[in-house]
Amino acid sequence: MHFMCNDVTILPMNLSDVRTKYLTFFEARGHAIVPSASLIPLNDPTTLFTGSGMQPMVPYLLGEEHPSGTRVADSQRSFRAEDIDEVGDNRHTTFFEMLGNWSFGDYFKEEQIAWMFEFLVDEIGIDPERLYVTAFIGDEAYDLPRDTESVALWKKLFASKGIEATDVIIGSEADGYEKGMQGGRIFYYDARKNWWSRAGTPDKMPAGEPGGPDTEMFYDFGTVHDEVFGPHCHPNCDCGRFMEIGNNVFMQYLKKADGTFGLLPKRNVDFGGGLERIAAAANQTPDVFKIDIFESIISLLEAFSGKSYEDLAYQRSFRIVADHMRATVFMLADGVRPSNTERGYVLRRLIRRAAQHAQKIGVQNDQKEGSMLNRCAVIIIEKYKAAYPELASDDAYQQITSEIWKEEVQFGRALDNGMKEFEKMAQAGTISGADAFTLFTTYGFPFEMTLEIARERTLSVDAADFEKRMKEHQELSRSGSEQKFKGGLADHSEATVRLHTTHHILLKALQMVLGDHVKQRGSNITGERLRIDFSHGEKMTDDQKKEVERIVNDAIKQHLPMTRSTMPKEEAEGLGAQHEFGAKYPDVVSVYSLGPVGATLENPQFDQAFSIEFCGGPHVTNTSEIESAGTFRIQKEEAVASGIRRIKGVLV
Repeated sequence: MHFMCNDVTILPMNLSDVRTKYLTFFEARGHAIVPSASLIPLNDPTTLFTGSGMQPMVPYLLGEEHPSGTRVADSQRSFRAEDIDEVGDNRHTTFFEMLGNWSFGDYFKEEQIAWMFEFLVDEIGIDPERLYVTAFIGDEAYDLPRDTESVALWKKLFASKGIEATDVIIGSEADGYEKGMQGGRIFYYDARKNWWSRAGTPDKMPAGEPGGPDTEMFYDFGTVHDEVFGPHCHPNCDCGRFMEIGNNVFMQYLKKADGTFGLLPKRNVDFGGGLERIAAAANQTPDVFKIDIFESIISLLEAFSGKSYEDLAYQRSFRIVADHMRATVFMLADGVRPSNTERGYVLRRLIRRAAQHAQKIGVQNDQKEGSMLNRCAVIIIEKYKAAYPELASDDAYQQITSEIWKEEVQFGRALDNGMKEFEKMAQAGTISGADAFTLFTTYGFPFEMTLEIARERTLSVDAADFEKRMKEHQELSRSGSEQKFKGGLADHSEATVRLHTTHHILLKALQMVLGDHVKQRGSNITGERLRIDFSHGEKMTDDQKKEVERIVNDAIKQHLPMTRSTMPKEEAEGLGAQHEFGAKYPDVVSVYSLGPVGATLENPQFDQAFSIEFCGGPHVTNTSEIESAGTFRIQKEEAVASGIRRIKGVLV
């Protein structure tokens, strides 16, 4: 793929080009470049996956000091399970990378907006004539002013390129369809579009919650407006003409107890821009599946299926296979394994859905060459190994390919069993919603496949009842998840903090009893109990569990101080600081060391510490705070995967 600009042939810009240019650009402007966090949130049991670039940065946006300073940038790998069913159009993906830069009480609107304009226009080469922006209209009910400051900055930047940027009032998204473009380039929207807080709009924010206006950037592909979405087009229209490529959030307000808003002591900047979307804009293609990573996978599938990606009968399936396999590779690399619960269920669904759609376009496995999905995985590993070298290690490569093949084989068996059940159901002359739901939940039989086979046999399917049952199932699962994760570490309650420090002691005790091979492979800490996943190949004996309990309780009774230090990652590793297996950490890290008695922030006495770990906190200041809550007991010890054990423990 290439395109013309002023009679000059422009070569396509791949994902790696955009990522490198972005990180280099912000590094030159004083930002520490930090590595992507895992797709599995660290010490955050409130969500299954890291779903945004901002998520790992929340503690620092709320005031905690970042180990790397006040200017930070990264490219964060992210996954949104709620987008699985949306994949198939030209822009939705489940896995994506979010380019991000943050100012923690440092620079603000003037620098951020100027840098983003410079990056998009001068570094990436986006035509400023195709760039449109939105801003916050204000909220009179809460005395929140219109963001005229951001608009003035945008106007000045557009003027530097000879473009007169007229600002127009829109209001709500619905208003946009009635008012249209009005010759504007800068558009004021209400809080539902141009305000950010974790709780949503200002009226939904609790006391003590920070938030602020944002200004978003859109690329205009110039396609014809589809009036199915509304009479007129506007930047937030869903017709496909405009694509949001970045959002600058200016956290400057705090909601007070009386319901009004005051200014934060330190103002923060939080930018997030989709890497894939920026690459699509740089290449002037409204189809993100025509950027290099997807194009390579689709070419492979075309070669082995004999089908064309441009054939609309198969295009959706090409996109689903390409997207789902990329997400699969990164999930497997981060330690997720297919199962029937939580993250494993999402991964299983991705692999099986990819296998189903590979079959739909006529791609088949063969005994000589093996899994076609694994061929896609190999392309993904090759494309990403420069940015994520852990994907290409021998262990990771073996784990990724073997798990994909194993899941494909199991799915084949599930389909065989599901077909037998389908034949029984079909004798009634129709497939009820209950039947379709049973096929999906019990036999792993995709609903799309039920519809397709029923259509071939002129059988009706009660899709409405199926959707109703699925919605009830999802709501029940969601409620169960919320109950399960209630009181997670994210709330920083006193009980949770005690168990967080106990978790550190427990990891050290496990290493002392079982051996140095024990490494943390996951954690989940609530106010009621702690949970640790760790590497160990055998069931623990009763004597081993009793000894671990003894060590933990002895350490607690010694009233050991906990101290926090900030240091280069290499220095922390040299001290033997523990960290979660497979997690990536920035060049400067926060380290918590426990003990000895007499240790202080100025003199932590690392050589005599009971335990040292990479950690963002929070923790008790002394284990005497844990002793007051009770004695540590192991509730349960069990296997959760090959070579991985799990302990649940409490203070009673």
